[in-house]
Amino acid sequence: MITVGKLLEKKGKDVWQVTPDDTVYNAIKRMENKHVGALAVVDGGKLVGIVSERDYARKVILKNRTSKDTLVKEIMTNDVISVLPERTIGECLVMMNECRIRHLPIMQGDHLEGMISIGDVVKEIIREQKYTIQQLENNISWAESY
Repeated sequence: MITVGKLLEKKGKDVWQVTPDDTVYNAIKRMENKHVGALAVVDGGKLVGIVSERDYARKVILKNRTSKDTLVKEIMTNDVISVLPERTIGECLVMMNECRIRHLPIMQGDHLEGMISIGDVVKEIIREQKYTIQQLENNISWAESY
């Protein structure tokens, strides 16, 4: 299995972000514009949290708050689980499943290298499995021709 570092090279390292003092409304608007379900929350160049559609649904909508009057820092996830670029996508899939998270920042020291979603991981695993199946079918065809 490939590493998440290699996956980032393929998908791109763009990380959409907001600050803790942005409004939730602006964060949700940015998610919609970028077609993502979560944003890195960065303060002074440092990752301090993640804000997701799930945070919005549970901490704004269900609590009768308004997105224009609520700040990202009030609803963001502070305890961010992250991985190094050397981790495999298989390891990340297990971690994301066990921790019940959908987005995983990739960190190199204090530097945010990128972010992957569970969709990115599943898509890559399917691609790798299709390649393996194709190779096995080619080997069977080759063996049958002798």
